[in-house]
Amino acid sequence: MDILQAIIIAIIEGLTEYLPVSSTGHMIFTSSYFGIEKEEFTKLFQVSIQFGAILAVVVLYWKKFFDFSKFQFFIKLAFAVIPALILGKLFDDKIEAVLEHPTPIAVVLIIGGIILLFVDRFFKNPTIFKEEDITIKKAVTIGFWQCLAMMPGTSRSAASIIGGMQQGLSRQAAAEFSFFLAVPTMLAVTCYSIFLKSYEASGLKGYELILKTPENTKMFIIGNVVAFIVAVLAIKFFIEIIKKYGFKPWGWYRIVAGILLLAYFNLYK
Repeated sequence: MDILQAIIIAIIEGLTEYLPVSSTGHMIFTSSYFGIEKEEFTKLFQVSIQFGAILAVVVLYWKKFFDFSKFQFFIKLAFAVIPALILGKLFDDKIEAVLEHPTPIAVVLIIGGIILLFVDRFFKNPTIFKEEDITIKKAVTIGFWQCLAMMPGTSRSAASIIGGMQQGLSRQAAAEFSFFLAVPTMLAVTCYSIFLKSYEASGLKGYELILKTPENTKMFIIGNVVAFIVAVLAIKFFIEIIKKYGFKPWGWYRIVAGILLLAYFNLYK
């Protein structure tokens, strides 16, 4: 991986992390196009730059995250993230094996797109319009929905937003709770990948891979900065789109993208 490739992947991460289109799927397709998908640092980079995207939510919703008087908010997030932490640890190796095969991810993109076309019809009468009204039970249920995104191509954002709407949340409330839930979820995954996980070929921890060469360190820093800036813009853009048009535009996008990627990787790759 070189600096330009790192910047492109970071832009894609920032654009897609909070949209219901699967950031992981888009980054995998991009790295496959570049021919770097099997490099250990590429796999680490795609996870580690989520830290920049996490900071985007914290900065945009800083009043939520730094209002320590609302302890219930943090309790909800703590309970909601538990399913992903447990299942993510159990299925980490199986998930990584799928990441090297673009075809099933493209298929999941298409299936998820079809579902998004009808989501607004399924959940037309929301009863919850702000985070304060989400119970711990509902938060945990949304947390289980989020686990569907362990299949690359599903989209963590899509799974948790649909889960929120299924629990009676409005589109905007479901999207914002999905953003909040992303912070502990992605922070846990990022920290595990950087500080605890050993990468098989080299036997190095993630931080050792990052510090292995000046180029790796530079790409890690630049990637997180780019992902942060782009994610801030993408979150604002997404909220406005779902207010006006719902989830149909994202459904059509996923279907078209999935078909094009299927064709590319099966006919030309």
